[in-house]
Amino acid sequence: MNISSNLTYPNESFFTQLKQAPNRLLMLDYDGTLSPFVEDRFQAVPYPGVTELLYKIIAQSHSRLVIVTGRPLNEILPLLNMNPAPEIWGSHGWQHLLADGSIEDFPLPADIQEILNNVKDKFQLKIPMEKMDVKPSSVAVHWRGLSDDKREHFSQHAQAVCQPYKNHAGLELEGFDGGLELRVKGRDKGTSVNSLLTESPAKTFSAFLGDDKTDEDAFTALQGKGAGILVRGEFRETRAKYWIKPPEELLRFLQDWLNTG
Repeated sequence: MNISSNLTYPNESFFTQLKQAPNRLLMLDYDGTLSPFVEDRFQAVPYPGVTELLYKIIAQSHSRLVIVTGRPLNEILPLLNMNPAPEIWGSHGWQHLLADGSIEDFPLPADIQEILNNVKDKFQLKIPMEKMDVKPSSVAVHWRGLSDDKREHFSQHAQAVCQPYKNHAGLELEGFDGGLELRVKGRDKGTSVNSLLTESPAKTFSAFLGDDKTDEDAFTALQGKGAGILVRGEFRETRAKYWIKPPEELLRFLQDWLNTG
């Protein structure tokens, strides 16, 4: 990973390559990237001005814009509130909303689904539903904005419930900014990026914008094939090539992408 904090806003070479490319692929994480983190995750709407720029980029005939998020489709669609909706890879790659509005789901093995259901039921013994996130391919607990005592209580309970599955071949336990998630292996943001790259015409210029550790899979998939861009107020270790701070530099980047024609 890059450990230097010298990463900067995409340079002139980035936009020169973008301008010269016959086709473009812009992939965007949602939480922490297009929207700020808020205590109530169901109120995490995009930064002001973002939606309008997304519409304009989608309207460019040579730009393909895709949201790649850990959120399930039923959560991300009302938050984006875009009509028509953009193409979305949701639930860490287990759901795919295509540009024509059709949805492709990837079913889980029956035994994995049973484990997720069991974890959800045990989480509920000490964690309220509004602090849980039940997705098609994962179960998560959120504690952003809570007191230290409650955060510790939720964390300890979640860790204890998930402990029996930490070494399960089909599952992985991952921390994220403000929570913990038990997730099914086999698909992630990196597999979504790889699918999109495979589908793209030759000489497509590709970029992925993301903020947290789950986006590192996407940055890794793009190495040597495109540019990973960290979107975050404070620097952290990353495989990204550039670093922008939201919301001002995010809006600037989307406008610069648009202005390259």
